[in-house]
Amino acid sequence: MSDAPELPKEEEEEREEELTPEPEDQSDDSSGEEAAGNTEMDFLRNLFSSTLGLGSADKVLDELTLDGVAQYIKSGKCKNILCMVGAGISTSAGIPDFRSPETGLYANMQKYNLPYPEAIFQIDYFKKHPEPFFALAKELYPGQFKPTICHYFMKLLKDKGHLRRCYTQNIDTLERVAGLEGDDLIEAHGTFFTSHCVSFCCRQEYNLDWMRDKIFSEDIPRCDKCSSLVKPDIVFFGESLPVRFFTSMKMDFPRCDLLIIMGTSLQVQPFAGLVGRVSKGCPRLLINMEKAGLLLYHQRVPMHRP
Repeated sequence: MSDAPELPKEEEEEREEELTPEPEDQSDDSSGEEAAGNTEMDFLRNLFSSTLGLGSADKVLDELTLDGVAQYIKSGKCKNILCMVGAGISTSAGIPDFRSPETGLYANMQKYNLPYPEAIFQIDYFKKHPEPFFALAKELYPGQFKPTICHYFMKLLKDKGHLRRCYTQNIDTLERVAGLEGDDLIEAHGTFFTSHCVSFCCRQEYNLDWMRDKIFSEDIPRCDKCSSLVKPDIVFFGESLPVRFFTSMKMDFPRCDLLIIMGTSLQVQPFAGLVGRVSKGCPRLLINMEKAGLLLYHQRVPMHRP
């Protein structure tokens, strides 16, 4: 027998009600999770908006589309456009790029019997073995190719008063052929437009026509004054980029109100690092066949590659 006193039936029922937990309100939990999700999305939305200049206070583009960029350009608020371009804007002109697996220049260097493909643009190798470079230069020499729609697009930006400068990795001079002039251009990896004697004691300058005559007559270009090699002013491995590249970027990029990047893999430093020099609210438009910038934050060693 139990020693516990029996309770009246009504009191027993009341006690059971007190001890029985109330069922959880499932709708309240789902609402809480939804609210948390909305808070997280709001955070990400605000983060991207502030980073891309899309916040209500600092709104730059009405929408993240090509139409949005076009409307921004036509609005009259866009007066300092910078273009960053690479070999991809010239491939439709018939000039191969450097790194495409099957069609790029580096994948088709077997005929030059190089120790490695990049040697053709290595300054020490060039001084000892200039023949492969000048054989390649004959195939790629300016005057054999015409500008593409990308080149003329930049010329249109200039004519409309929108272009501040074009920073190009290309050495084909097609920006000049399309109508951009010296002050419009930063030829980061040099150009065929001028050439110089490689001797530090001489440095005699030669023009495009002089170098063309030498290359197409299959003569190794040598200086008329000292007989040293003469090299087009393109930047080889082991050479520094032009001083004007560094001085101009310090003035241009903080003032940029639209950065247009076309036809570059953004894998070569220090050129690739320019994309991070614009202000936080400056829109950046990338037009490229493949993903770009995959090595941007992993490749820290500066490379001076044409």
